[in-house]
Amino acid sequence: MIAFIDAMRDRFGVELVCRTMRAAEVGFVTARGYRAAKSRPASARTLSDQVVGGEIVRLHAENYGVYGVRKMHRLLKRQGWEIGRDQTGRLMRAQGLRGVKRSKRVFTTKSDPAGRRPTDLVQRRFRADAPRKLWVVDVTYVRTWQGFAYVAFVTDVFSRRIVGWNVAATLKADILPLQALNMAAFDAGGDLTGLTHHSDHGSNYMALVYTDRIAELGAIPSTGTIGDSYDNAMAEAINALYKTELIRARGPWRTVEQVELATLEWVWWWNNQRLHSELEYRTPTEAENEYYADAESLLKATASQEKTCERNPGRFSCTSN
Repeated sequence: MIAFIDAMRDRFGVELVCRTMRAAEVGFVTARGYRAAKSRPASARTLSDQVVGGEIVRLHAENYGVYGVRKMHRLLKRQGWEIGRDQTGRLMRAQGLRGVKRSKRVFTTKSDPAGRRPTDLVQRRFRADAPRKLWVVDVTYVRTWQGFAYVAFVTDVFSRRIVGWNVAATLKADILPLQALNMAAFDAGGDLTGLTHHSDHGSNYMALVYTDRIAELGAIPSTGTIGDSYDNAMAEAINALYKTELIRARGPWRTVEQVELATLEWVWWWNNQRLHSELEYRTPTEAENEYYADAESLLKATASQEKTCERNPGRFSCTSN
C-alpha cells in the first residue's frame, strides 16, 4: 500500500489517495499513518534484505544470470553469507531473478555409414575415478549474421572440466574437432595412454585424420549407437547448457569471432567459477585440485610409512597382508 501511495501521490495527493483506498476497501492507511510509516527508520530485516538483495543481483549477473535458488544459496554460503534457502528464494523473487531452463536438443552431426565404428566402452556410465580417464566430445552450432559458427568441446568426465574447445566456420575434422582435441592433449601433457575418448558417430569424429590422432596420443576410442543421444548424454548436456547460459542469453551474434571470444570467457567461467551440483557444488577446477591434493597426501603418507618400516621392520603395521 505504501508503494502504491508513493506512485500516486504526485498526481492526486496523499489525502485523496488514502480516502479513495478506504472507500474502495483496498486499504485503510490514513495520510498521517502514511507519513509516519515513511519517517519510521527501516527495520533490521529490511536493511538486511537490501544489502543481501544487492549482492544477489551482482552475483546473478556475474554468473551469466543462470543460477536458480539452489545454486545461488550455495554461492552465497561460499561467499560467507549466513542465509537460508527460503530467504534466498524470497529475495530472488523480489528482484525478479530466476534460473534458466534448457531447451530441446538440436542434432548437429551426421554419421558416416561407410566408416568403421569403435565399440561403446562407456555404456552410458559417465563416471570416472580420476581425471584423464574418460573424455566426452561433441559439436554444436551457433547462428551468426555471417553464417554458422561451429563449436567443439572436450570434457573430462571426472571433474566436468572443459579441457579443450574450438570455434570455427567449418565442421571439417582437421579444423574444428581436431584443434579442440589438440588443446586438450596439450593440457594433459601430450600423453593420453589409457584414456577413453567417447564420441557420437559424427563423420567429423570418424574421419581418418581424427581417429589417427587419437591413436597417436594413446587414447582408446569409444562411440555410442547411431541416433541415440543418451549414449553421449554428458557431452550433449554441456552443449545444451552452453546454448542456454551463453548463446541464447546474449545473442544475436554477428560474427564467428564474436562467438569465439564469448566462448573463451564462458569456458573460463565454467571451469573456475560455475558451481556444479554433480560435484557437490564445487567448480571443476576445485574438484581436480582436491583430487591431486589428496593423491599427493596419500603418496607422502605411503613414503613416510615405508621409511618407518625400513627403520623398524618388525612393527606390525609394516607386515604385508
